[in-house]
Amino acid sequence: METTQKFTRYQRLIAQLKDLFTATTDPVSRMATATALLYHKMGYFYWVGFYRLVDGDLLVGPYQGTLACQKLKQNTGVCWKAFNQNQTIVVPDVHQFPGHIACDPKSQSEIVVPIHDTKNAIIAVLDADSDKLNTFDAIDAHYLDLVASMIYTG
Repeated sequence: METTQKFTRYQRLIAQLKDLFTATTDPVSRMATATALLYHKMGYFYWVGFYRLVDGDLLVGPYQGTLACQKLKQNTGVCWKAFNQNQTIVVPDVHQFPGHIACDPKSQSEIVVPIHDTKNAIIAVLDADSDKLNTFDAIDAHYLDLVASMIYTG
């Protein structure tokens, strides 16, 4: 997707989420709404969803796309790295990422963003995959960080 088109699409998406999130403050409902909107509006998202921290494990939450891993191996893969380092991780080629967890072999690139609750504790990650290499960039990181911040704050 061309840079200007991506930028414009994300701006519209953020405005839509702000409007949609007025219906509830429930984070799981917001996660479900965000995944549906991202999956259907961002054509290069092959898979998008959330992994939530539950009793020390990252368990799949709301998602759109192919079948997901239900529980991620502790401290392995992109999701755990983003969680443990408390930062957004962009991976241009998942096959070059040590310890990558291949829930779907068609996944080629990935971006993972930490989700914080109202006390600033990390409670989940937003994970997006593409079936193409080098898909995600600084624009995706910026806007997905905004989406992540909206899960608890609207």
